[in-house]
Amino acid sequence: MVTKEVTTGTVLCWGYIRVVGCIYSPLFQEHGEPGHPENGQRLAAVVSHLRESGLWDELTHLEFGPASVEEVAWVHDYDYIEHLKYLSVHGGGALDPDTHATEKTYEAAMLAAGGCIAATEAVIRGELQSALCLVRPPGHHALANQGMGFCFFNNVAIAAEAALRAGMGRAAILDFDGHHGNGTQDCFYHRGDVLYFSIHQSPFYPGTGTVDEIGVDDGLGKTINVPLPQGASDEHYLRAWREVTIPALHSFQPDIVLVSAGYDAHWRDPLVQMQLTADGFYALMQETVCAVAELCGGRLVVVLEGGYDLGALALSAEDTVLAMLGEEIRQPDDSSPPLHPEQNERINRFLEHAIELHRARLQLDGGET
Repeated sequence: MVTKEVTTGTVLCWGYIRVVGCIYSPLFQEHGEPGHPENGQRLAAVVSHLRESGLWDELTHLEFGPASVEEVAWVHDYDYIEHLKYLSVHGGGALDPDTHATEKTYEAAMLAAGGCIAATEAVIRGELQSALCLVRPPGHHALANQGMGFCFFNNVAIAAEAALRAGMGRAAILDFDGHHGNGTQDCFYHRGDVLYFSIHQSPFYPGTGTVDEIGVDDGLGKTINVPLPQGASDEHYLRAWREVTIPALHSFQPDIVLVSAGYDAHWRDPLVQMQLTADGFYALMQETVCAVAELCGGRLVVVLEGGYDLGALALSAEDTVLAMLGEEIRQPDDSSPPLHPEQNERINRFLEHAIELHRARLQLDGGET
């Protein structure tokens, strides 16, 4: 196995760069409506940018098919699956004010779920070191019986379930989308075999993800939320990652790690009011790659979620690929606007509270400051 030295801030680790897989189909762009924020141009921008950068040819592109109804039913109710199919076959319809099925929605959503399953299984078999799933519609808001927040089937939850059914004893899901992944949390809230971590803007849609939502029954302590006020930046996210996320992974000892990679926390995003840069997403992914290499042989599956500024989305996706490959940033991002000192202090108070609370509850080691 080929390895390469990777530096993350002051952290030195060995990151695997053997093979990074990619899931993509033009069908994913056929779902949706042109005027909707979550439209096919999002994926077109990412693919075009990766092609222009040459990174597209560095990825191993997988063949895959749609998920079966039985596979989607691992996390969704049969009645809901049938309802979405019915809507699509009959031209579409609204699940809520923001979430509209169109003629191709069911087909695209089934293929997205199938692609995430295929990528996960290929990583588990050792055919890939890691995989990036460039899929849409996104998934982390989708509940067992209801699509919402632009999401229809919960791709990352289905992939995690596929991993467990393929012999992985424990899976961890890390979610840095600007919105809380309420659907993913709900899938595993009572389970002890899946760790779910989310860092997100709060108060904000969908209104879930407080620090006190920590799981129940066997899942007690396996849900970790770090809600932050608007304006949180690279430094805030990276501190949470180093002091909560990575120590929690070491404590949980997963066999595979999945990432819900939403890039709407970027400072140019029109829907979220956070202040991250593409460089910040790169740093989060570098930390993750290092931890996954140490804990579970590098088994990592990254699933696209949100991100609605096309340029920011494309550059952030590029930097995610570079981190997965163990390469340096090629195009530094513009800095975010300066944060007012009082707002920075407020964010730090929220962050400090969350860190202290989770350290005490989970008996985590301190990590970096």
